[in-house]
Amino acid sequence: MADERIERIKNAAEFIKARLDGRKPEIGIVLGSGLGKLGDYIEDATVIPYKQIPGFPVSTATGHKGNLIIGNLGGKTIVAMQGRFHYYEGYPMELVTLPIRVMSSIGVKVLLVSNAAGGLNQSYKVGDLMIIKDHINTIPNPLIGPNMNDFGPRFPDMTRPYDFELIEKVENIARRLGHELQKGVYFATTGPTYETPAEVRFYRMAGGDAVGMSTVPEVIVARHCGIRVFGMSVITNSSNDSTKSDFVNDGEDVVKQADIAATKMIAIFTELIKEI
Repeated sequence: MADERIERIKNAAEFIKARLDGRKPEIGIVLGSGLGKLGDYIEDATVIPYKQIPGFPVSTATGHKGNLIIGNLGGKTIVAMQGRFHYYEGYPMELVTLPIRVMSSIGVKVLLVSNAAGGLNQSYKVGDLMIIKDHINTIPNPLIGPNMNDFGPRFPDMTRPYDFELIEKVENIARRLGHELQKGVYFATTGPTYETPAEVRFYRMAGGDAVGMSTVPEVIVARHCGIRVFGMSVITNSSNDSTKSDFVNDGEDVVKQADIAATKMIAIFTELIKEI
């Protein structure tokens, strides 16, 4: 009996391959909340709305445009997701991570992931960029269920989910560009609620430096596929650990802050792509 998951991946991959015009993207990018403006910097771009791709869900989150873009950035052919899918939108993990397996099927070898995140580390400021050096996951693991042996092993190693060499390259690039970066652990929760003060204290004590509602499922699937990963968070708000009556987390403001910081991230990603 055919595996419907594999058929869905193949159908989407074949649809996208037909739009590549002979191009072979080996670098994929996932753009999170408010970070879609990188798409404006992609040259010779072919833009495919998700709703046109067979089997793809539709992005419903604030600040997610919902396009797949194939084009040139940093002198390389890349494929970029202008908006991602989240577990909190009600999608099963198979669909949340479907684009990563499709990227693997069309030849992607390196994945750059980005997100908007709340700062748990008390030294972080709104607008900071954080290299993700590791993560803590509380979202259901996307590899639960029958293993897709064509993509990777049943029990993939996760001792180095974020590529050391790519991290070192970005640190050197940031020094060259004069950008100060943070480096920390991303704590992934399901959302869609923001954190309570008690949860913020708990996540911080557990070792988290930033908290968000995405990214880790994509990273797990990318590593399962043998794709190298670099991750970056834009700190768009401070996760509050007090119960002050005047403090609120606002989704629209998160997108606004991400948009402000996106210019720095775009410059760093473009330079990284040149060096890969």
